Formats: sequence, C-alpha cells, structure tokens
Amino acid sequence: MTETPSLDIYYFPTPNGRKIAILLEELGLSYNLKIVHIGQGEQFHPDFLRISPNNRMPVLVDHAPKGGGAPVSVFESGAIMMYLAEKAGRFWPQDVHKKYDVAQWVFWQMGNQGPKMGEHGHFHRADAENKHGDLSYPLRRFDNEVDRLYGVLNLGLFEKDWLAAGEYSIADMICYPWAALWKDRTSVDISAFPYVQRWLEKLSQRPAMHKALEIGKDLYQGPDKLTPEDREKFAKILANQRAVPIPEAWRQKKA
Repeated sequence: MTETPSLDIYYFPTPNGRKIAILLEELGLSYNLKIVHIGQGEQFHPDFLRISPNNRMPVLVDHAPKGGGAPVSVFESGAIMMYLAEKAGRFWPQDVHKKYDVAQWVFWQMGNQGPKMGEHGHFHRADAENKHGDLSYPLRRFDNEVDRLYGVLNLGLFEKDWLAAGEYSIADMICYPWAALWKDRTSVDISAFPYVQRWLEKLSQRPAMHKALEIGKDLYQGPDKLTPEDREKFAKILANQRAVPIPEAWRQKKA
C-alpha cells in the first residue's frame, strides 16, 4: 500500500509557484498537488484564507513536521523554500557564512526581483489595452528597474557558477523562474548580462528543472489567451484587489 505524502502544496504554474516545484523535484519528495485556480478567485475561499491570509499561492502544509506535533502551514515562497530545505538538510547550508549568503539572495528575490518584474508585466499589459491613459512613466520606471535587477544578478554571478555559498542552493532555485522570463521582457537584452545568461543555460539543463516546469503547464492561460470578456474578469480578480473582510464562515465557526 502506497503511503500518502505528508506535504500538501497549494499551487498554480506562475513563477512564484514554480519556485516550490523546482525545490520539491530537486529534493525528490512526494507531495499532494492542490491546484488553486487564481484566475477564478479560488484564493479568496475562506478555507484557503486560513492558511494564506495574503490570498496568494503557493502554500505548504506539512502534516508530518520534523519533531512531530501539529501540521505546519507556511505561506510565502521564500519561507516555504527555507522550511523544506531545512527539513531535508539540503540546498541551504547551515554554516553561518553560507547560510546568510543564501538567505540574502532569497530575501532579495522576494523583495525585489519578483515584485518589480511583476509590476513590469502588469503595466505593459495595461498599456496594450489602450484605455489607461499615458503610462510612459511606469513603463520607463519598470523597464529600467528590470534592467537593474538583471544587472544585480550579473554582479552576483561574476566568475561564479552559483549565486551563493559556492554551491547550488535555494538561492538559485528561487531566482530562476523570474529570470528565465527574459524572452517575454522586450526591454531585456540578455547578452548584456553574460554571467546571468550562462547561469540560466546551466540551470535549464537540470532534469528536476525540466520536470518542475512541466507541472500544471497546461493550466495557465494568461490575459493574451483570453477573450476580452474573460480578460476583464481576470483583471478584476487579480489586478484590482482590495482588503478582504473577515469571512462570515469564520465568524460562524467561532460562534
């Protein structure tokens, strides 16, 4: 009888979701894949908000945490990767020098690369709709910022195989999915960043990377593949969010 995996991964095939898939495949861990259809608003379900009050995937729930006890629930991709790497004892060295060399790149990705490249894509899509006025400033702002971010990676990879600690780690895995989108960023000339280009090519050849990037590949339908009506619905769900009130279901359970 096959044992049920203890790890639940709430996932959709975006760069943020793919970070976790890459690590899981590199670790060779079994897991339960739980698709969260973000274009349909499933991330706002009261049960999902319990484990992800930021209404974002990915989320990890570990039903067999190290040391035992109640299940551990973790949202935010960087925290999830740290948790999994620490539990498995791989891809995040614990020597203080190496540990924080890796950690600083994980935080850089979460605070800089992902958000800024996400805004870059958002404003370019908005500009293509021709109904949001003059977007020249945000377009210039995020074109420049994306160029700067590739430059940061290029500096970090100068004469190095890996970003941190002298070894392949979660620092490389967390930065790869966004960096690999350079072909979709018309403002990026990857040849201007030769150390990033070499690193991307090396990572793309890893078997676990291939496997991870195939997970849920057919699920994603970006705005460019939608009808105008569905595109408007998609934008309303993903791009115009305001604060989510306390779900009534939570109040009823408490009562």
